[in-house]
Amino acid sequence: MSLVVRAPASTANLGPGFDCAGVALDIWNEVEVSEGNDNPPDPGHIGIRAFGLVASPEGLSFTWTDRIPREKGLGSSAATIALGMVAGAAWSKQKLSAEELLARGGPLEGHGDNLAACLVGGACLTWAGRIAKLADTLPLTPVAVIPPERMRTAEARLVLPPEVSHRDAAFNVARAALLGAGLASGDSGLLAASFADRLHEPYRPSALLTSIRADLPVGGAGATLSGSGPTVIVWASDAQACARELEERYPDAQVLPLAIVGGAHAVG
Repeated sequence: MSLVVRAPASTANLGPGFDCAGVALDIWNEVEVSEGNDNPPDPGHIGIRAFGLVASPEGLSFTWTDRIPREKGLGSSAATIALGMVAGAAWSKQKLSAEELLARGGPLEGHGDNLAACLVGGACLTWAGRIAKLADTLPLTPVAVIPPERMRTAEARLVLPPEVSHRDAAFNVARAALLGAGLASGDSGLLAASFADRLHEPYRPSALLTSIRADLPVGGAGATLSGSGPTVIVWASDAQACARELEERYPDAQVLPLAIVGGAHAVG
């Protein structure tokens, strides 16, 4: 008996949606679980720890396939945690909701926005352990610009201030309202107006984000830091034209137009 589970990458925050907004992206990690000891569980592996939150990994073999770049702001750890939990539920034949899995995996992941998007797919919001999937797709295509450098989320968190000004808070409340309305309605104009932030992006300086925002590529409606970076997502009405220009402007970066996809699931 064997089981294969897939889980997608994700981009979180989407500008003003700090720690609550996320979108699942078409880069997939996989795990194959089977009986036997060919690849016995490593208790330190975050995916094994996630599996153990749902079912015992003892006596099983695990083969992991990682395609999501690590430390790039694309939710690689959230995908691995989702893989473990969804695989554990499927192997043990438990029917667990996405919110139940979020509650179990949230403390391990630390970022509910990535994990929620990874579990349910599409564009979603999460708060207080709840998940609301607002759309399966959006009128703007995410184009990922992935620079060579890496960023550890824990380190990026350390630079965030404990307090922000009333003016910056009001700015973000307005943009977050636009973001939620744009995600729910599929209104590209609302989305384009929402892609600005004063809670986290100013404290995580990104020359790439600044450069792209100063001169949006053809077809680009806005740009956001993906999670804590360093990847930047350009939200495009014409993804191919946008990607071509970005490739010319940033030859050291990997440029990927990405579909918005469903959540983690067992294959077959």
